Amino acid sequence: MQRDLIAELLDKVAAGKVNVKDARKALEGASLTEEEMDSAINHGVFNPAEPGTIISASIAPSGASALTFFFFVWGIFWSIYWMGTMLYGLFNGWDQQQLSYHLAMALTVIILMGIIYLKYVLPDKIIVKYRRNKYVTEHPKDWAEYKW
Repeated sequence: MQRDLIAELLDKVAAGKVNVKDARKALEGASLTEEEMDSAINHGVFNPAEPGTIISASIAPSGASALTFFFFVWGIFWSIYWMGTMLYGLFNGWDQQQLSYHLAMALTVIILMGIIYLKYVLPDKIIVKYRRNKYVTEHPKDWAEYKW
């Protein structure tokens, strides 16, 4: 992806190679009108993409965080616990209400793990596809009228 001058300057400021005062001096003469700023923000959002284009989010959440890892360890532990107790109760003749409670708790933990996976681990990528016509349009050359 092509990087512009401002992004490179921000990276240098973040890395400590350039101080903030020098960066402000470098950007002193830059100005944007409101229309230019709106077009820069909306570029790529409202422009139609070509079919087959893969669009990815520029700021994707990180699935490598310690909290996400801890949540999956927590979820695996509790889902094994609830499923194990449900199987134990199934073989020992527990009531259906107690068994359904254990099953519901196990499914709730698995659903929560799925939500966290979709939100924080799975990359935000979209493949653009356009709908084709569901019927063949009538074309005089392709249709022949048969007489009985």
